[in-house]
Amino acid sequence: MSAQPTERTSAHLHAHLDGDARHGHTVEGRSPRALAIALGLTLLFAVVEVVTGFISNSLALIADAGHMVTDAAALGLALLAQMIARRPPSARHSFGFVRAEALAAFVNCLALLALVAWIGWQAIARLLHPEPVQGGVVLVVASIGACINLVVAWVLSRDNQSINTRAALVNVMGDLLGSLAAIASGAVIYFTGWLRVDPLLSLFVALLILRSTSSILRESYHFLMEAVPGQIDYLEVGANLKAVSGVLDVHDLHVWDMSPGHPALIGHLEIASLEQWPGILEAVRVMLREKHGIDHVTLQPEAAGGKSL
Repeated sequence: MSAQPTERTSAHLHAHLDGDARHGHTVEGRSPRALAIALGLTLLFAVVEVVTGFISNSLALIADAGHMVTDAAALGLALLAQMIARRPPSARHSFGFVRAEALAAFVNCLALLALVAWIGWQAIARLLHPEPVQGGVVLVVASIGACINLVVAWVLSRDNQSINTRAALVNVMGDLLGSLAAIASGAVIYFTGWLRVDPLLSLFVALLILRSTSSILRESYHFLMEAVPGQIDYLEVGANLKAVSGVLDVHDLHVWDMSPGHPALIGHLEIASLEQWPGILEAVRVMLREKHGIDHVTLQPEAAGGKSL
């Protein structure tokens, strides 16, 4: 009996009325179907590459298999995060669950960095002490893997609004490079017998993956730390606020992303007269929306003597 009134009360408290922000606290318009398809394909072939990678003793193929396993985990986390992020705010989570996507993307990138470190360590060891590799097996399996990666990348590219889907796409594109390296490795070993090409190409792909991952890692870290959005100049926002007629000073100002692409602002404005506040607030909202793209605004007025409204 008590749960229903609580849900109604929570929905009312989270409602956006006239004058409030124009966006909500949920992630809409993103279907988990693309991630689910990508996850199924990746997980299926990851098993194939794990088995054949150890059978053929190819580091390039093992690295690609490990990368595909990481991709499967990344896609699984991305799928879970998107489902969570679609949930509306609740009495315990007033901001909703949109940060779940950034959190999963951050974890995915950390896992990928660990994989890069493992590939690098194995590659150096095999450069010093080459091991026999079945080039023909590597060539065939890696070719199939490249085709799977292309299909998965195409599926994920159709949903580029989500930071987490883009993180998963980075993983898959890195895995495509791994498959191409494994193809080259298998071909060279099969036709020439030069074994050091396997760790060399694996090391090269690890560096490419590291470069691709860094941008998503920075973006997700920036969002999780509630940093000022990259497109917004914090000092300019403060100066523009102070330039509004009737505003004497600005302090306790904070700007961050409520959800990717939706910046928010809170702060205190010292004004000459509290009676002028409705007009000042409207002018501030218009200025922030037009000049800085900030729609979610919460401001506390204070009279010149420090008295709050």
